[in-house]
Amino acid sequence: MSNYHRMHVPGGTYFFTVNLLERRQCLLVEHIDLLRLAFSEAKKHRPFEIIAIVILPDHLHCVWRLPEGDDDNANRWRHIKSAFSRRMVLDEPRSKSRVSRRERGIWQRRFWEHVIVDENDLRSHVDYVYRNPLKHGYVQHVRDWPYSSFHRDVERGIYPRDWAG
Repeated sequence: MSNYHRMHVPGGTYFFTVNLLERRQCLLVEHIDLLRLAFSEAKKHRPFEIIAIVILPDHLHCVWRLPEGDDDNANRWRHIKSAFSRRMVLDEPRSKSRVSRRERGIWQRRFWEHVIVDENDLRSHVDYVYRNPLKHGYVQHVRDWPYSSFHRDVERGIYPRDWAG
């Protein structure tokens, strides 16, 4: 079994990639309301600030900041994934391992994380989040992808509407 080492930075800012188990599915955009609800519930239970997020059909990227003294990303992701999964009809194939662990076959078990180290690193990762729909060929302009906090950042004057594409 792999030995994963997570960085624990209380009050830290993190970049994440979280994937569906079956990368050919489009569950995240098909059920965007359920995903939004899962995030909302997780934030009520264990607050965090979403700096940037983009939801693609089969994965998502986000940058979030934890409260001062808090370094618990794992339980936040566990809450988000399980809240989303509980609301989905149980019809996906599951391995014996997942059945024995009482896991759904929706999400990859783990997530990829990167601790943001400074303002340049933050800007680079937020830009990556917002460009991701372009990278995957879903849109010609960042502004055309509806499942992104880019629109919020345009309203705040952080990005121009015609940025990147």
